[in-house]
Amino acid sequence: MNLTVLNETYGEAAVLAVMGCIVGLLFGFFAQRSRFCLRAAVIEFWHHQFGEKLSVWLLTFASAVIAIQGLIVLGDLDVSTARQLANRGSLSGALIGGLMFGAGMVMTRGCASRLLILSANGNLRALLSGLIFAVTAQSALSGALAPVRDALSSLWTVEGGTNRDLLAILGWSHTTGLVVGLIWMAAALYFTTRTAQRAWMWIGGIGAGLSVALAWWLSYRVSQASFEVVHIQGITFSGPSAEWLMRVLAPNPPSIGFDFGLLPGVFIGSFVAAWMGKELQLEGFKDGYSMRRYIGGAVLMGFGAMLAGGCAVGAGVTGGAIFAVTAWLALIGMWMGAGLVDRWIDAPPKSSPQLIQP
Repeated sequence: MNLTVLNETYGEAAVLAVMGCIVGLLFGFFAQRSRFCLRAAVIEFWHHQFGEKLSVWLLTFASAVIAIQGLIVLGDLDVSTARQLANRGSLSGALIGGLMFGAGMVMTRGCASRLLILSANGNLRALLSGLIFAVTAQSALSGALAPVRDALSSLWTVEGGTNRDLLAILGWSHTTGLVVGLIWMAAALYFTTRTAQRAWMWIGGIGAGLSVALAWWLSYRVSQASFEVVHIQGITFSGPSAEWLMRVLAPNPPSIGFDFGLLPGVFIGSFVAAWMGKELQLEGFKDGYSMRRYIGGAVLMGFGAMLAGGCAVGAGVTGGAIFAVTAWLALIGMWMGAGLVDRWIDAPPKSSPQLIQP
């Protein structure tokens, strides 16, 4: 594949859009078949169950870290110009946004990527939540909520470069980063022994993680083959969701690129996977409380994702796998926020039966 010729013939934007669609197809398919979901993994962790959902998340995260750090060690990938590392970042935004996102994904019973995947399977609750997530994300990016996001982000910031690179801060090399990925994989293998050995748990979990690495590698390859400035990027769902909202509503839609193909690719990939597994089914809300809960959670996720610099996949896996310190801080916030809200809403004390909801 001669990317220089493709760039000159079709333009970098079109090439990136096609690659985004390919990556999305793979991620959507593997994530649907493995039931990849950070929210489910967090619930298992805080409930001390350590089952399949936690195993799938660990397989995905470890696979992404190993593949990305391995490519860097081999000299086939350079992520130093990625926005998660090169640009000025917000530590306060990462932590507060992570807490908000974690709380929201428990309320909607799925993170941003999971909502898109479930929407493709016929889940109308996820579809509505995803739309509200996109509206809130766009509002936090450049709308009515932008001043609030800016104020929270400015509380504690960090310069780009080595100051945002966790490996550099710790004095570790990318080889050490690869070893860290192998340790995470060992943890994943350990927890898989505590659950049913489902084939798609392995194939889908590892496949989703490799899709994250593929996104970084493909966009990097396009940037290397281009005479124009092309920003490398990975999989994320907050920015692309806001972008697609403006593409549908705004008179002057954003230009196409990697994100243009990513979301449709994930939707189609998930739909195909659900069709193959005979899991296509229309589902709706069962009562008014459920709708209020999902709407509130979607708002928290949309604002939290923009404040944290990414969603459960964008910050938690894509940013975490390149060891962006803000991404790791956001991921910690997501685990903490989800655990606290799950305990408050879904597992309240017996002395407060009025808090128990269907």
